[in-house]
Amino acid sequence: MTGNHELKTGISTGTCAAAAAKAAATALFQNQFPAQLTVTNPEGKKIPVSINRYISIPDGQGAVVIKDGGDDPDVTHGMEIIVTIKRAKDGIIKILGGEGVGTVTKPGLQVTVGQSAINPVPRWMIKTALAEVLPPHAGCIVTISVPGGEKVARRTLNPRLGIVGGISILGTTGIVRPMSEEAFKNSLLPLIDMAVAHGYTQVVLTPGRMGARWATNRGFPEKAVVEMSNFVGFMLGACVARGIKKVLLWGHHGKLVKVAAGIFHTHSKVADARQETLAALAALLGAGSDITAQILDCTTTEAIVDILNRENLTRVLDLVAQRASARATAHSKGKLVVGTALLNMRGEVLAYDRPALDIGRELGWQV
Repeated sequence: MTGNHELKTGISTGTCAAAAAKAAATALFQNQFPAQLTVTNPEGKKIPVSINRYISIPDGQGAVVIKDGGDDPDVTHGMEIIVTIKRAKDGIIKILGGEGVGTVTKPGLQVTVGQSAINPVPRWMIKTALAEVLPPHAGCIVTISVPGGEKVARRTLNPRLGIVGGISILGTTGIVRPMSEEAFKNSLLPLIDMAVAHGYTQVVLTPGRMGARWATNRGFPEKAVVEMSNFVGFMLGACVARGIKKVLLWGHHGKLVKVAAGIFHTHSKVADARQETLAALAALLGAGSDITAQILDCTTTEAIVDILNRENLTRVLDLVAQRASARATAHSKGKLVVGTALLNMRGEVLAYDRPALDIGRELGWQV
């Protein structure tokens, strides 16, 4: 809620595809062109969807649904999801990806290598929607296209996941919850699945794409590098659940110092104790009240690092790495071996602990 305004839900790309498929099939087999229809999600909920327009194609019909992300900041919002339907023999329903829908090239995802990136729930929703309008024993070939999908996909995790050529057709409930943290978290899990599928029992967890790029530049295998955003605790738990044994926390010191303070959701709106943590550790190593006051007055951790360098207190960063690892190990109830490496904004390594070195060398870190 924002004031008295309730945030608007949206519909997933999977729901759009299911509705467009149902509309196109209705046009092809029943010669009817509804302006709105409903599709059913796996929970049995009926989701109403407006049809933007219909398209005539040789030996078939097509329909267009405009992706509506609601109040969610969705890169696919406003895009056309186009589905064409052609008759097929023997009651077969075949679902294909066309222009702007990606192709899976790496194992570890819900879709096998070589197939279009159309996830299982959308496929189920499409088939369920078609079953409501197809004549008995009728089959069809369904092709989903998203003009501009290849360009938009560059702003998603698809390139990291090995999905090339376009976006994924996604959705687990068919409904997009605005600003859904849960959806964001779940979108990161395939990165761990991919690491496991490639045989890794150790991964690099990093807050974002800069950290991921710095990791691969240092020799870490791309498939073992997992973005975690702000969700340190969630991703540590997901690593345990998926059989990962060792984790290297790798990223900017301003993020990982929060983990050293026992903060496992690192968004600044949730918690922020960077200055206090660094000031306390500096005091532990002998900094006087004037230096700790200067640290507390800093607005950035880069400025604090400048003070630590000036005062020969860089051991503070070693302690941050050690404490972050200890906190993360405790958070996983001892089921993970955790190391930590702290970087600056240029990707240079400022400090790391012994477990970080060991895990890093196992993964090919060129220290």
